[in-house]
Amino acid sequence: MKKINIGIIGFGNIGAGVAKIINSRKSLLVDKIETEILIKKICDKDLTRKRDVAVDKNLLTNDAYEIINDPGIDIVVELMGGINPAKEFILAALKKGKHVVTANKALLAEHGNELFREANERGKNIYFEASVGAGIPIIKSIKEGLVANKFNSIFGIVNGTSNYVLTQMSKENCSFNNALSDAKLKGFAEKDPTFDIQGIDSAHKLVLLTYLTFGKFVNLKDIFIEGISQISAADIAYAKDLGYTIKLLAIAKKEVDELEVRVHPTLLPSEHLLASVDGVFNAIYVSSDLAGDLMFYGPGAGQLPAASAVVSDIVDLVQDIKAGLFRPTLNSKEDSSIKNLRKIEEFENKYYIRITAVDKPGVLAKISGILAKFGISIASVNQKKKVKSHVVPVVMVTHEVKGEL
Repeated sequence: MKKINIGIIGFGNIGAGVAKIINSRKSLLVDKIETEILIKKICDKDLTRKRDVAVDKNLLTNDAYEIINDPGIDIVVELMGGINPAKEFILAALKKGKHVVTANKALLAEHGNELFREANERGKNIYFEASVGAGIPIIKSIKEGLVANKFNSIFGIVNGTSNYVLTQMSKENCSFNNALSDAKLKGFAEKDPTFDIQGIDSAHKLVLLTYLTFGKFVNLKDIFIEGISQISAADIAYAKDLGYTIKLLAIAKKEVDELEVRVHPTLLPSEHLLASVDGVFNAIYVSSDLAGDLMFYGPGAGQLPAASAVVSDIVDLVQDIKAGLFRPTLNSKEDSSIKNLRKIEEFENKYYIRITAVDKPGVLAKISGILAKFGISIASVNQKKKVKSHVVPVVMVTHEVKGEL
């Protein structure tokens, strides 16, 4: 029976999950692919930390180059995260003739072009299913299941931390800070959750999804990014009264010959499928010309869902190695009909506005007049009960407005 050796760089939560799956499902995998996957070496900077999987101590090292330089290792699995030295390790592994599996969305979003080019030139692959949506097979679905389709748009709830916070604010009527504290307590948020709540993590994933659907590698600096830290429980309640649910969406859509790529809180009609995606779950809504509208849903984080996606990539590479096949890492070409990336001032959207106004006759007329001067028309308006003496919240939804309010 053929054996394939892998080396794991990064033995944290996901790395331990990969080891757990490969060890516990060995006979299942052998039955399915008639190949034994062996972990030959595991690298981590902290070898003393307790983990929820037992491995032979002889497999452990704190030197990544013991894996990279080992001619007996076929696949390098990078799960350490971050930009450096992960980038150097992946490049070195490719140059040594090894395939790579990674879950590192930040690295791929910022340096994917360079890494994929290096892989293609050397006839090796970088597989990255776990980098978006953890266990949701969105990348394989776009690359293979929807290979004949042209894409119109993609909308995604792709950050579990932010979605959990917004869900708690909605269901428990609590503040943003209280919901975030709860997320940290339950292990759904990092000690420093900045990348999650400010939309940066979602933007990293959007870069990859945009490349897969439209063949265009977008720079992070060209993505409009707004997080959820300024959303209050009152905003969520008012949106609900208007028939909307607030979600942090990663959006890429084609408008004639232009592409919009953005991350921001969005008011979704409460009947939309994405509006019902709560807690740490993720969902990606894809609109294509042949298959129509599809939604991919599942846990967007967690040890075993992410590790499951990593193992799936490893198995795909094992099959390629056995067959002597090379499939380019990304087999999409840039949509030649896309001439331009739209900037925020060119976007056309409806906006939610909440104004705290003095409760006296004529206030609404004055607000409407001010908005009219800037060419902003109001689709709906709702004046709420007083929250303080002589002060009343005024909640509005505009018609489509060009530019950022």
